Amino acid sequence: MKIALRYLRARRKEAFISITTIFTAVGVMIGVAALTITLSVMGGFEASLKERVLNLSPQVQILSIDGSITGYADIQKRVSTVPGVSGSEPYIIGQGMLSSGHGIGGVIIRGFDPSNPVVDAEWGRYVTDGSLGELAKPAASGKDAPLGAIAVGSTLLEKLRAKLGDRVRLVVPILGASGSMSTRTGDFTIGAVFDSGMSFVDTNMMFMDLGRAQDFFGRDGRVDAIDIHLLNLDRTDDVTAALRKSFQRPYVVRNWIEYNESAAGGFELLKRIYTMVLILLIAVAAFNLVATLIMVVMEKRKDIAVLISMGATRRDVRRIFILKGMIVGLAGTAAGLVLGSLGCAVLARYHFIHISKEIYGISTLPIAIDPSSFALVALASIVLCLLATVYPARQASREMPVEVFRS
Repeated sequence: MKIALRYLRARRKEAFISITTIFTAVGVMIGVAALTITLSVMGGFEASLKERVLNLSPQVQILSIDGSITGYADIQKRVSTVPGVSGSEPYIIGQGMLSSGHGIGGVIIRGFDPSNPVVDAEWGRYVTDGSLGELAKPAASGKDAPLGAIAVGSTLLEKLRAKLGDRVRLVVPILGASGSMSTRTGDFTIGAVFDSGMSFVDTNMMFMDLGRAQDFFGRDGRVDAIDIHLLNLDRTDDVTAALRKSFQRPYVVRNWIEYNESAAGGFELLKRIYTMVLILLIAVAAFNLVATLIMVVMEKRKDIAVLISMGATRRDVRRIFILKGMIVGLAGTAAGLVLGSLGCAVLARYHFIHISKEIYGISTLPIAIDPSSFALVALASIVLCLLATVYPARQASREMPVEVFRS
């Protein structure tokens, strides 16, 4: 160890080797820092994507091949007994046209129970003005009184050029029992405004009280599906299997993994590609370590010959150069981990890199630091640096003292 440390300190005539060693450590540091920051950003995007996906699609969902579900209150009671379930939400979905007199837009109407704790936990945090509780309040009496309150997205509100409390008109298509099509029109007031950060949701969705939506769409006592929320997403498969066992035909149970399998798989593939590319960056720095150690071996031939003549074994010589290379690799890896952590902290705090919210649903780079990713990066870096020392150390141990002294 002492000899390896001494070889790191170059004499004046070996200054070039010393500078090369420093640049090699810096190369490892940059590679490790780049990989840790990239994995943290990709992890943040993955977490953000998962959150947005789960807001657009259910965690677990019960549907019916008959098209609608009746007796959903009893189904909710049975669902609540399944381990891993935190709550359930029956809802209906419809489409319509919403106008304010100043603007108009097509909307997807979701009818739910605003007093349901699951609804409040999922959507209550996005309400920026008004309250979801307004949706459940009884409609005002009178011939021309609005039918009740609705909640709209902030982008849709701008599109309608309306504000909280304004009156809007909703027109929806109604399919009759005989297959005939008609329309229904009703006036509502804007009782809540939400901003989910997802452009599609904030521009195209509106919420209505479940009972009022059932009455407006002519679906009394029926819902389109029941969303089931989990205590832990890692138990998705277990809960899905339990529900499928409990709810046979005509019910169908699906989960968020099945809904978004291609998106999740594509993102995971992209993450692996980025990881492989940046590991190659570390490998380039490790390759520079090979060149540096070879130059040290050439410079220290006489020293090696003296050590062997004094009784040092070839294994001892190999160990010296392996330790020298590992010291450089460990220093670069440690510095890279520190630099990567600082980079992640700065990105998470100051948000100076902006991205398109319309495309990604978020305006700044998301950061999710995973200690296991840092540990794997450090391990990969150390292994690559260790492999880089094998050839130079092996060549150093093959030096023959007699031939060195003759030369």
